[in-house]
Amino acid sequence: MYAEERQRSILERARGEGRVDVAVLASEFQVTYETIRRDLTTLERHGVLRRVHGGAIPIERLGFEPTLTARDSVMTVEKERIAKAALTELPEDGSVLLDAGSTTGRLAEQLPTDRELTVITNSLSIAFTLTPRTNITLMLLGGRLRARTQASVDAWALRALEETYVDVAFIATNGVSIERGLTTPDSAEAMVKRAMLRAARRSVLLADHSKVGNDHLTRFATLDDIDCLITDAGLAAELAEDIRARGPRVIMA
Repeated sequence: MYAEERQRSILERARGEGRVDVAVLASEFQVTYETIRRDLTTLERHGVLRRVHGGAIPIERLGFEPTLTARDSVMTVEKERIAKAALTELPEDGSVLLDAGSTTGRLAEQLPTDRELTVITNSLSIAFTLTPRTNITLMLLGGRLRARTQASVDAWALRALEETYVDVAFIATNGVSIERGLTTPDSAEAMVKRAMLRAARRSVLLADHSKVGNDHLTRFATLDDIDCLITDAGLAAELAEDIRARGPRVIMA
């Protein structure tokens, strides 16, 4: 197993169980304690784990919100597959909303060049990605810019969304669960996400399987507010069926 694969597995374990232990991981992966400690150090530098005595815990458990750069560095293969699968949900021509997020950012990179689209986003990084694209009419929502996520929030963004109606909204989330729905750590971003859902005929949630089962501070939608969830093949089949029972289609890329 490559180091990147092992680190991804460690992160998933930490998010699923709330903590990982160096001795247990070394035994299961059949590597030295020092190898596991290096893995945990790498993940801590990426901003997704925090080292504690004898192991590590996911940063979400400490109430911290990872930066966009940190989130973009994990589950990269899965996010690429999700973004490619999301292309089938695009209109032939028309308008879409792209929420700020690492997976929606991957979708922005893969938008087709052979059709005219109007793209509205609150993400500064997505706007930079799409600026050179001549087939795209780009509209950037204004507002206060959150440096941690590069997302515009608050009243300016909300006022613009009140007067907006698009074909599809592609939404990101920090967590999604049967019990709590879609959640995010920041209430200002939650308000914008909620407004995006109201501004769209259809809504598509892009979330890798490590987000499923996680809950954060603020709920911005329930599962039946979403038309489609696109995730990766790491999602347990039973959990996928439970989500389908709540309303949305589930695509496992």
